[in-house]
Amino acid sequence: MRWIRAVGRGVLVAAVVLAGHAGTARPPGGIPAGGRGPLTFVTAGDLTHYLRPLLDGWNRERPAEPVTLVELPDSADETRAQMLSELRSGSGRFDVLNIDVAWTSEFAAAGLITPLARDRFALDAFLPPVVDTATFEGRLYAVPYVTNAGLLYYRADVLRAAGEKPPRTWSELARQARTLAPRNGLDGYAGQFLPYEGLTVNLTEAIQSAGGTVLRDEGTRIAVDSDAARAGFAFLADGLREGWIPQEALRYKEEESRAAFVEGRLLFLRNWPYVYADANGPGSKVAGRFGAVPLPGAHGPGTSVLGGSNLAVSARSRHPATATDFLSYLTSERVQRQVLTEGALPPVLASLYDDPGLVASHPYLPILRESVLGAVPRPKSPRYGQVSLAVQAVGQDLLALRDSPEEAVRRLTRELGDISGGG
Repeated sequence: MRWIRAVGRGVLVAAVVLAGHAGTARPPGGIPAGGRGPLTFVTAGDLTHYLRPLLDGWNRERPAEPVTLVELPDSADETRAQMLSELRSGSGRFDVLNIDVAWTSEFAAAGLITPLARDRFALDAFLPPVVDTATFEGRLYAVPYVTNAGLLYYRADVLRAAGEKPPRTWSELARQARTLAPRNGLDGYAGQFLPYEGLTVNLTEAIQSAGGTVLRDEGTRIAVDSDAARAGFAFLADGLREGWIPQEALRYKEEESRAAFVEGRLLFLRNWPYVYADANGPGSKVAGRFGAVPLPGAHGPGTSVLGGSNLAVSARSRHPATATDFLSYLTSERVQRQVLTEGALPPVLASLYDDPGLVASHPYLPILRESVLGAVPRPKSPRYGQVSLAVQAVGQDLLALRDSPEEAVRRLTRELGDISGGG
């Protein structure tokens, strides 16, 4: 799985490589004045190669503060590990960080990123849910850069021939996957079920789509022991037990599941918006024969995990003023438009989702906007990395049918308690 697609194709990592480092964290009041200089923008897996034109635009406007592009590994886990190792060492090598939305709380709680002044950014122009991903304990620690939400892709031709509409509930999805898929030589449903960050996303969405959650109150209260969590786990486990989720899906990440749908092997797919263009592209066996709708839930429309990435400034930055200007540049309307048109990444500015020209070229935008507005971030926690690994471990045994939904909920509750109490 390529990291840029692991959490919605919008997870990039940016950093400023500097000669030496400040050696002191920023004061709690936010970024001080001063601190100008050249930047190095470090990213993981820029598969569409859209960043260099954005940086060229900055460099033309700021020749005294040029930006150089450097890439980190594609793997989300490897990138996060490298970032944390560098920052915790006290190095000033990293300046601007474009982090997965799920990492904001972890980095902020550890004192690795600096609070930002809200009035420096047009936050009211952003889609409301994305701003919440950039805060911790009531303070703004990052600026949303790209967002994302899961969609349900479906074979419109198959449903149309059967006189069926796209499913709005799990029971409708399960019935159609169980009956229509085999009649048409297809597998029923797949998401991203290999044990990695994508599995955390899929399991969290299942819990949220039944009305539950994993953690509350900035990760201080464990909330997974609920009927909603048991229902969400049962939905996925039943699919594997009954066969409308194929065993092969246990090895799927974003790209493997995308390929299965584009090659015409799946009736339903949960994935990110980037699949839309690929499925309509050259060589696709489903071009013109599919649609996309918001995720279904237990009793109606479901609740996607909010994907994407946020821009933050390292607490060790020597050039914080330039870094903050760079954040403003990347979240300007002109650049956000390029992020969508050149990078195929969903922007955070609400106005772009109503732009007639953009909707004409990206017809999934209204559906995506609906999904984003109803989406919820992954569990906020200062120890998010440990939380995600626990969810993955429990989910792996659940989907392998080694644990029942009840056993999985009990085990996850216990392991989250150990993480919370273990420091």
